[in-house]
Amino acid sequence: MKSFKIGNIRLKNPLLLAPMVDVSDLPYRLICRKAGAALAYVEMLNIGAILHENEKTKRLMKTCNDDRPVGIQITGPRVSEFKEVIPALKAGNFDLVDINCGCPSIRTLDNESGSFLLKKPEKIASYIKILKNAGFVTTAKIRLGLKNNNVIKISKIIEKAGADALTIHARLAHDSYKVPADWSWISRIKKSIGIPVIGNGDISNGRQAAEMLDIADGAMIARAAIGDSLIFNRILYYLKTGKERDFDFSANIGLFNEYLALAKKYSVIDIPRIKFVGAHFLRNVKDAAKMRADFMQKKSFEEIVGFVDSVETK
Repeated sequence: MKSFKIGNIRLKNPLLLAPMVDVSDLPYRLICRKAGAALAYVEMLNIGAILHENEKTKRLMKTCNDDRPVGIQITGPRVSEFKEVIPALKAGNFDLVDINCGCPSIRTLDNESGSFLLKKPEKIASYIKILKNAGFVTTAKIRLGLKNNNVIKISKIIEKAGADALTIHARLAHDSYKVPADWSWISRIKKSIGIPVIGNGDISNGRQAAEMLDIADGAMIARAAIGDSLIFNRILYYLKTGKERDFDFSANIGLFNEYLALAKKYSVIDIPRIKFVGAHFLRNVKDAAKMRADFMQKKSFEEIVGFVDSVETK
């Protein structure tokens, strides 16, 4: 099976779990790793929140020995903050630091971070150099552009700055998810630069992952992995056999139960997050809509655990 290195990190396979806000906390990363993800990330954090030592941010930065290799995705508007945050990143013992240059949310745009950075490629280059000089394996995640496509230019600047790999979400920041990801640009970038390229956008089954791996070094799974950790297992099966494996509701609910146990073990229980993620697990089964409605009425962690136990034993 195809594998590759990012800096000094050799991945066991080419499948990566995307850093997703409100999803990819430590328990979720661990169940996705169990299902086959080779690399996972702490969700995007603004450097300002890290520097202010916000308690929620500290919880999100939690990792453990089983959470390896692990990246952290950061973004921010100021070069000075990238310098200031180095001690906190070193203390976190992360294997890789990824710079988010693609988040399209209004909050990140107003903060002149995320996809706003696509307007400031020289700032992205400065961030990469700061992190590399501090000894981090450093990557960047970009889109095709903010409103206009400038992805080839940005990619070459990122490579020249010393990045170890580049992830491309093949949409403009201003595109909705209704606009299909344009993978042709991933192929063009792979031919234009010499560092590993990871493709992201509209990968939801084994065939699509295989097609991405024909044009890129790695495939990053995002929305399709929400509530379906076993997508990694199914993709790996396809890559070995050329056959799709059916969604297994029972096995998937079993992993959600593990997620809940891990949230308790690592003291990262967040009811709104658990309900958001959990609702996505309740699908592709008879009476799924009613299950979701019942699930969303649960108010405590104990009620949620009891509900999931009852579903699992049906």
